[in-house]
Amino acid sequence: MTRKLVWPLLCLTLLGLTLALLGIRWASGQARTAADESALSLAQGHVGLLTSELQKFRLLPLVLVDYPDVAQALGNDAAAATRLNNTLELFARRTDAAAIYALDRGGRAVAASNWRLPTSFVGQNYAFRPYFAEAMRNGASELFALGTVSGRPGLYLARRVDAGRHVLGVVVVKVEFDRVEATWRRAAGISLVTDAHGVVLVTGVPAWRFRTTHPLDAATLAETRRTLQFGHSPPAAAPIAFDGAEAVVDDARYRVATLPAPVAGGRLLHLSPLEPALVAARSRALLWALGTLLVVGSAGGLAIRAAETRRLQRVGREALELEVVRRTAELSAANSELTILSEDRLAADLRYREAREELAQANRLGSIGQITAGVAHEINQPVAAIRTLAENGGVLLDRGRIETARENLAHIVGLTERIGAITAELRAFARRKAPATGTTELGAVLDGLMLLIGAPARRALDSRVSAEQRGVRIVGDRIRIEQILVNLVTNALDSLANRPDGRITIAATIGEMVQVRVSDNGGGIDPVLTDTLFSPFVSSKADGLGLGLAIAQTIAREFGGDLILVDSEAGAAFVMTLQRA
Repeated sequence: MTRKLVWPLLCLTLLGLTLALLGIRWASGQARTAADESALSLAQGHVGLLTSELQKFRLLPLVLVDYPDVAQALGNDAAAATRLNNTLELFARRTDAAAIYALDRGGRAVAASNWRLPTSFVGQNYAFRPYFAEAMRNGASELFALGTVSGRPGLYLARRVDAGRHVLGVVVVKVEFDRVEATWRRAAGISLVTDAHGVVLVTGVPAWRFRTTHPLDAATLAETRRTLQFGHSPPAAAPIAFDGAEAVVDDARYRVATLPAPVAGGRLLHLSPLEPALVAARSRALLWALGTLLVVGSAGGLAIRAAETRRLQRVGREALELEVVRRTAELSAANSELTILSEDRLAADLRYREAREELAQANRLGSIGQITAGVAHEINQPVAAIRTLAENGGVLLDRGRIETARENLAHIVGLTERIGAITAELRAFARRKAPATGTTELGAVLDGLMLLIGAPARRALDSRVSAEQRGVRIVGDRIRIEQILVNLVTNALDSLANRPDGRITIAATIGEMVQVRVSDNGGGIDPVLTDTLFSPFVSSKADGLGLGLAIAQTIAREFGGDLILVDSEAGAAFVMTLQRA
């Protein structure tokens, strides 16, 4: 009998080894797939964060080149340079820009946001910097480099300042990425942005900044030394080795996801650690292999038991019955053990799924938290009304006033629908997306406006747009047109402060073009500001930035329309003109 068991045991052993090898191979593939998905997901999020950060600053040079004091300061006007110092200091503080400065045609800084500091750029010459030469030649330039004065790395956004056909100089905004890098450090793995030569520009690992992922050629090294782009020392190699879709850092293996970065010739790489995924996948493979081996072993045991039973039948019924009882007990024990192992495996899998869902829920709650403050104020009144109606409904039911209670319930349903509409509109309005040109109904824009402006503005608003006019389609993106109207209504509401009879009127005129007029009976526009009202940085508010109307007019013109100030008997009146679809 022992000799007969040798071959089945050998077969089971070989089967177990085969299953183990196949399981390890399967686990490795599953681990790489999971790590690739994680790396790609985090890379996409990091690209979005970096793009959002850059979009905020790329507007500044475009706006500053049209600022009057810039041209005057670059024309050797000392008073304008003094005013410009204060202006640049204010904008650097409000936008979190590392530095903003203006260079004349020779590359000398005539004004800077850090003019008060011992490390002031004023009087320094930056003609040797590539961003200055390229901006003077092409009109604009972007360059990652190490600051020659501050010693801190950043992205330099340069824009040429022209006066007719004459070049006056360059406006430069320096952006540092401390907040972005801190966010990347909190995520799993390693993130970095490289330029076209493979030099690390932005990374969650500070020691890697301005290191290279592959060697630089002699011409590139000479150019970096001449321009001091990366300081006085040539970039050293980063401690990373690439092997196809994998990378090795300090003997640890990572899966690499690569996406285009929002900088010239740049790439964003995210390295997701492979070892945690391998451990999880191998654990699952081992459980499956053990389960399969147990099933096969049980089947083999059953076959052996059947053979032994046939042999015992020849001995006698009594011996056979005793042997059957003994074998049955052994089989029950084996089945119980198999059941326990299966339940343990299912429980472990359930814990894994619950942990994964908790992480996903935490991520969703983090995103929801960003819009909670805006939504809470808008839905506070409907929620209070729902509570009052519900409490009154209970009283009405106690008094037998069923129809009145039913009306209260209908009001509650309407209020909940309104809360849903408010949250949906706020979510769509807050979402950042690429500018799009399409068509939308005028009524849809006005409905979105009413959801966004808040209760005080709605009480003061008088809409005189007819149902027929609301159905007219206009050319433009609904969210961006709402942005124009929200700006106009918010400004009008500010002018009506402390006026009990304050009124904001919206009317429409439909022809070949669609005109929407927003007027109020407030204090009106200061005549001194009339000619420069739509210029950047012009504001009648003490703490105003002066960009709202300029941006609103730019949006209207992007859609083939315009935004202008018109004469009004009282207060102020603006007319937004858009193309009819």
